Amino acid sequence: MIIITDNKSSRFEYISHFLLEDVLGFVLQDQSPMPGEAIIAYTVDKPSFPAIHIVPYGLLTETGIREQQLLMDRWEEMPCFFNTEGDIPFDIFSAAFFLVSRYEEYLDHEKDAYGRYSHRGSLAFLEGFLDLPIVELWAQKLREMIRWTFPNEKLGFRKFRYLPTYDIDHAWCYLRKGLLRTVGQLVMDIATANFKRFQQRFRVLRGLEKDPYDIYEWLDALHLKYGLKPYYFFPLAKKVQGYDRNISPYDKKLRDLMAYHASGYRTGVHPSWQSGDNIKVLREEFVLFSTITGSEPEYSRFHFLRFNLPEDYRKLLDHGITEEHSMGYGTINGFRASVSTPFKWYDLAAEKLTNLLVYPYCWMDANSYYEQNYKPSQAYDELKHYHDVVKKVRGTLVTISHNNFLSTESNFAGWKEVYEIFLNDVVYWDL
Repeated sequence: MIIITDNKSSRFEYISHFLLEDVLGFVLQDQSPMPGEAIIAYTVDKPSFPAIHIVPYGLLTETGIREQQLLMDRWEEMPCFFNTEGDIPFDIFSAAFFLVSRYEEYLDHEKDAYGRYSHRGSLAFLEGFLDLPIVELWAQKLREMIRWTFPNEKLGFRKFRYLPTYDIDHAWCYLRKGLLRTVGQLVMDIATANFKRFQQRFRVLRGLEKDPYDIYEWLDALHLKYGLKPYYFFPLAKKVQGYDRNISPYDKKLRDLMAYHASGYRTGVHPSWQSGDNIKVLREEFVLFSTITGSEPEYSRFHFLRFNLPEDYRKLLDHGITEEHSMGYGTINGFRASVSTPFKWYDLAAEKLTNLLVYPYCWMDANSYYEQNYKPSQAYDELKHYHDVVKKVRGTLVTISHNNFLSTESNFAGWKEVYEIFLNDVVYWDL
């Protein structure tokens, strides 16, 4: 495929390769087109030769960051913006760049209660397409146009992928908490008359019952059954403080658990809340990860999804991270970057492409449970929706689960069964 443009820029190079190669599977060429070969003319003037004409809006030749005028329109029942006149009624490249680069997050914006970019100010939420990978849906329509306009063009193809990921924020419910925390929790059980929890805690501590959060062998069996290759993320905060309530990274059992997962799965760091305010703490957690697993960390997801662009992604690059897994909201499920396909992070403030590969997720159990107040059956329907829409665009479905949601604890009754039913009824047929 050939793409012709009036003005090349780093923004245009980035988004055209992502959209046409990564999403649609074409191979862009610099040479002169052969007869019948597909051509996209990203030009102001309509070309005199057969081509799909897309008129530039101007965003991709700009430098710097400024408020953009976002007037919404429709294209084949899909929302779109940056309207122009061409074979496509809007500048698909500029619109895709705006969403994938997270342009709006560099502008003045509302923060949520945790100091994160609030989904309530995002274009996708305000215009009702947060639950759709709209960039890939646009790309699919473009693919259809290419097929009809250039029937001899070899169409790209890719397969749907499912990537389960797990945050092990609390490796055990009752075990390995240390004497003071354990005694305090036992006292709290009595003070709140939660005698059922007191009895279970006591039985687990005595070795008479398995810790309800210890579901690792069950997960191993599921992954083996369905041929899944998940990611695991472990927090390593050295101090129990605020939102960091993990087991001590110096605990031998936790270290053994991490080493076990690192030997058979893709295992990454889960930078603590404390590390977000202290680069020294972040560095210490990376060193701890290397000491425990025997390898440098490559994958990362921020605890509580607490990050801001561009500074926090730059920190990860400085520490050798190659894959980032925080691109989603901690307040609602959906496509934060409006895509399911992993993409290289474009540092908009520096106007350059980086080597940090971002894996966007669209569904997290904690959002369904705490933020959206869904019952297990509703969570299943939501998860099924995301599976179906991602499969439609042959994208990558990334989900986040927590071991406590998959446990036998009464608060999460039904969630483990929903996950297993989803794998059996839906993912099984994708194999």
